[in-house]
Amino acid sequence: MSVHSTLEPTLRGARDTAFMASYLDSLTLVERLHRLLLDVIKDEFERVGVIEINAVQALLLFNVGDNEVTAGELKSRGYYQGSNVSYNLKKLVEAGYMHHQRCHVDRRSVRVRLTEKGSRIRDIVDKLFASHAAGMLSRGVLDQSGIDDITMSLRRIERYWSDQIRYIY
Repeated sequence: MSVHSTLEPTLRGARDTAFMASYLDSLTLVERLHRLLLDVIKDEFERVGVIEINAVQALLLFNVGDNEVTAGELKSRGYYQGSNVSYNLKKLVEAGYMHHQRCHVDRRSVRVRLTEKGSRIRDIVDKLFASHAAGMLSRGVLDQSGIDDITMSLRRIERYWSDQIRYIY
C-alpha cells in the first residue's frame, strides 16, 4: 500500500483520480531524483578522492560557476532553500573553495566566487554531467526531444507552483 492510497479522493471521476495518482507519483519521483543526484555526485567524489566537501556543496560550486553571487541570489534563483546556503557558503570559504568579499554597494551583503580549488570541483561535476548526457544519448535513454519535453513540463509545473505562492497573499 502506498502513501497515496490513504488520501481521500477530492476529485471527481476516474480521469481526475488517475491524474491525481500520476501527479503524486511524479512528485515522489522528483524528490527521489534529487536525492539520487546527490548520491551520484557523492559517489563520483569518492571515486576521484575528494572527501572534504559534500554533494550539496559541490552542486553549489557547480551552479555558481564563473559568476560572482550572493547567498540571496542563489536562493532567489531557486538552487537552494533554507539557511543551509549561508552555512555551506561559509564552509566553502573556510575550506578555500570560494573567495568572499563585502559588497561595496550594500555592506550587509557578501559576494562570493570560486577559487581555483573551487573551479576544479566545478569541473569534476561538469565532466560528470557531460558524461551522463553522452551516456543517455548513446544508450537511447533520452533524445533531444525527450529531454526538451521533460524540461518544458517541469517549467510549466514550476510556473504553476510559483503562481500559487504569489496569489496566496
